Amino acid sequence: MTSVIEQTAVLTKEKIREIIARRAAKEFKDGDTVTLGIGLPTAVTAYIPEGVNVIFQSENGILGVGKTLSSEDGNEKIINAGGAYVDVLPGACFYDSQMAFTMMRGGHIDATVLGALQVDQEGSLASWMIPGKFVPGMGGSMDLIVGSKKVIIAMEHTSTGDIKILKKCTLPLTAYKEVDLIITERCVFEVTDKGLVLIEINPMFTVEDIRSTVSAEFIVSKTLGYMEI
Repeated sequence: MTSVIEQTAVLTKEKIREIIARRAAKEFKDGDTVTLGIGLPTAVTAYIPEGVNVIFQSENGILGVGKTLSSEDGNEKIINAGGAYVDVLPGACFYDSQMAFTMMRGGHIDATVLGALQVDQEGSLASWMIPGKFVPGMGGSMDLIVGSKKVIIAMEHTSTGDIKILKKCTLPLTAYKEVDLIITERCVFEVTDKGLVLIEINPMFTVEDIRSTVSAEFIVSKTLGYMEI
């Protein structure tokens, strides 16, 4: 049998990003308004299922965000919250930060996809600070997480070998018990009142592989399925 390390070595950064983003994109319904965090979550736009119309909102004040663009193709006045060049779709609109945060805090965002440093079995999230390292601040993620109807964490399963899915977050929290779904390249966890439920697994790994790479307690769904890879 191959080890977890050997299996992981097969997955390039690009493939990991694709697996996670593709799975996250399946969570949206036609007509949803969705906000994506910076980094890996922005890749979700490339995998929206055919026939599903999703309106992407950027917390710096754009409703109707399109694809990420290169510096050659982009307009320096049209960027997302992470500073990347983006295009806008027909019917898109621009507004100030006050309106953007009113949308997020007012429950008008159907789903948000964010990265994380840590998530725990209670659905709490740490995503903004590592003690001893400079950070500019928490930003709008705390408003977005609390205000969105569904919170999806899309992140790599581990970080340089460090476990990221824990019994309890050890880093300063961004939000307490707000996460609904955790998606990594190895598995998908649903956060429920009874704790974490493993609902999908990458066929390259086993349930025991997952147990060995999380410290959180979880139960395995009776209808455990395979992720698309």
